[in-house]
Amino acid sequence: MQELKHLKESASQTAGPYVHIGCVPNFCDIKGVYPHDLGDTMVNAETRGERITIKGTVYDGTGTPLKDAMVEIWQADANGIYPSNDPRGAADPNFTGWGRKAGDYDTGEWAFDTIRPGAVPFPDGRMMAPHITFWIVARGINIGLHTRMYFPDADNGADPLLMRIEHQNRVPTLIARLETDGVYRFDIHLQGEKETVFLDV
Repeated sequence: MQELKHLKESASQTAGPYVHIGCVPNFCDIKGVYPHDLGDTMVNAETRGERITIKGTVYDGTGTPLKDAMVEIWQADANGIYPSNDPRGAADPNFTGWGRKAGDYDTGEWAFDTIRPGAVPFPDGRMMAPHITFWIVARGINIGLHTRMYFPDADNGADPLLMRIEHQNRVPTLIARLETDGVYRFDIHLQGEKETVFLDV
C-alpha cells in the first residue's frame, strides 16, 4: 500500500502587499474593482450627530511611522446604537458604523470622517464612555491588533473597561488628543515607552 503523507500547516505570515490590494484597491491605484474602497465613507448629508475627524499614525518600537498600516474602526451611532442587529433598536440608517483606511505612503497618516458616538452598555449593563474600536494590521503583525480610542473631554473615569487596566498609568494611551475643533489625533504605538494598550478580544 502507498504511504499517506499528510500535509502540514504552513508557517504564519505577516500582512503583505496583497492586504492593501484586496482591501483598498483604489488606494493602490487599482481602479474598476469598486467605485470606492469599502469603508472609505462612513457618513452622508443625512447622518445624525456631531461630525468629527480622527487622524493618526501607527508607529513601530523605534518611533518610525508604519507606511503600510491599514486601520479599521467600529463604533456606535450618535445615540449609542450599533448599526447591525443591536437588540436596543434601530441605528441611524445614514451611518455605516465601520470604516477602513490605509496609511499614507509618505507619512503613514490615516484619517476618518465620522461622528462622535454615544455611550453603549457593558455586558453587565454598566454604561461605557463613548469610544471607537480600532483594528490594525501592518508588516510584522501576525494577528490584527485591537484597541480603543476614548475622548479627552468625556467622563472616562467610570468606564468598566478602563477600570480593568492593571497599570492605570497606561490609560492615557487610549485617550485621543483634541487638535482643533472637531479634529482628534489618536496615534498608535506598537512598542516602546508610549506603547498603546491592546485588547485581547
